[in-house]
Amino acid sequence: MGISWYALCLWLGEMTELPDLRQVRSLVAVAETESFTRAAEKLGVTQSAVSHSIRALETMLDCKLVERSGKRVALSQNGTILLRRFKGAIAELEKAQDELGLLKRWGQGRLRVGATHTLCTYLLPKALQEFRKLYPRSEIHIESGDTSELIESLDRSEIDLILGMAGREPSWARFDPIFEDELVFVVAPTHPWAEAGSVAAEEVGKESFLVYKRNSETYRFLKRSFEEAGVRLRPSLSLGDMGAIKEMAKVGVGVGIVAPWVVADEVAKGELVALPLGIASRRRAWGLLCHEGRQLNMVEEDFLRICRKVTLTFTGAENEA
Repeated sequence: MGISWYALCLWLGEMTELPDLRQVRSLVAVAETESFTRAAEKLGVTQSAVSHSIRALETMLDCKLVERSGKRVALSQNGTILLRRFKGAIAELEKAQDELGLLKRWGQGRLRVGATHTLCTYLLPKALQEFRKLYPRSEIHIESGDTSELIESLDRSEIDLILGMAGREPSWARFDPIFEDELVFVVAPTHPWAEAGSVAAEEVGKESFLVYKRNSETYRFLKRSFEEAGVRLRPSLSLGDMGAIKEMAKVGVGVGIVAPWVVADEVAKGELVALPLGIASRRRAWGLLCHEGRQLNMVEEDFLRICRKVTLTFTGAENEA
């Protein structure tokens, strides 16, 4: 009887004795060479050592793993199931070896990240502070730019990861989500909208706005959101700095449109009032982009985990936890 997937899970998870690396490599080598002799040559051990490893595995599992047909050796159905899992285990071990080599080479890892200007200001300082605690001697390279510019750097292998918005990633890239948000209007406390506590749809088309620069992904997203809502977006000032948008909104130059986590401090102090976009409100996805086939190494996985932790404060999830 063949080993079911359920039984295999039980074996891997509950057996007090697990196969050692010699047994794993022996089964893989026999499968690849179809010969105990060639498997032994490949592993640099004796044929009897390979045979012993296979027999030990068969005894442990109480099933046949290898079938002989003349001089040819092939895996049984049981052996084929194990082979797939064993190859994955070996790949993970090799990945670990590469990561350890990376740590040795760079002190404690290397991180090459591209991030939008806004994330460089509001996310990376806190994230890198935590990251430095884990990897104090790591080499860190940060490139700031718009998402489209950073994608070009990623394609040229000048950076390994991007922190940016979803929506324009190329077909060769993978997007791992980190958090979501919705843009908001920000006005001075004396603005009529602040006093009303809400924004009527008909008032939106009459107002001029302070928006982030027009070649940015944020502006494209905002313009598309207004168009889908049937409202005309009339930007009076297009600025390349979120700080400038906030300061001008404070003194009543116009209505700013920003992410809520950008103005959290000013809203808490009562310097600005944040109001929802209403019919033009759309959720944005932020995350990490990398090449589709790329597996994050240990250093990068820790960085991603830290970014997710920091952005809990952006969404208020940290207070809910």
